[in-house]
This record gives sequence, structure tokens and C-alpha cells, in this order.
Amino acid sequence: MGLFHWLARKLMSIMGWVYVWLDKRVKYTDEEVSNVLGLAIDPDLQTSSRYELCRVVEKEFGLDPDTFWTLHSTQKIRFATQQIREMKKPSKFEMGY
Repeated sequence: MGLFHWLARKLMSIMGWVYVWLDKRVKYTDEEVSNVLGLAIDPDLQTSSRYELCRVVEKEFGLDPDTFWTLHSTQKIRFATQQIREMKKPSKFEMGY
């Protein structure tokens, strides 16, 4: 890994920690937490912290604690996108097994 990539990753890590620090201090409106892109959000998830939400993802997908939490944002999106693809694949029943 070259110096640029090392520096870019370091900056991303620092920016991630700054984002988490700021996110803990921001009060979101009811509109921001109750509905995301037209999807109604359950009340318990509306009040969960970023860390708590990551722990739910880890539990639901059988991941080790803090593995999802420590990923960079793009990696989290990549993981979720691949999981969606896996869920949308035909079931064994639909494939005739």
C-alpha cells in the first residue's frame, strides 16, 4: 500500500470517529428517525444509537461483536447490498430442490 492510500485510509478513519462523535451530540427530529426513504422505522430503532444499530446488524447476521461497527461506511453499504442480493435469490423450493 502506497503512502497516498495509507494517508487516505487514516483520514477516513479519523473522519469516521469525528462523525460518530458529532452524531452522538445531534438531536434528530421525529421526521428524520420515524421514516427513512418511505420505510417506517420501528420505535425501538428510532431511539437506538449508531453503535446499537450496528450491534443489531451483527446479531441478525451472526457476525462477531464489533465487526460491523468497525467497518468503514462504504464497507457497511457494500455488505448490506450483498446481503440484499443474497436474500432476493430464488429459494431452494423455488428452484425445485
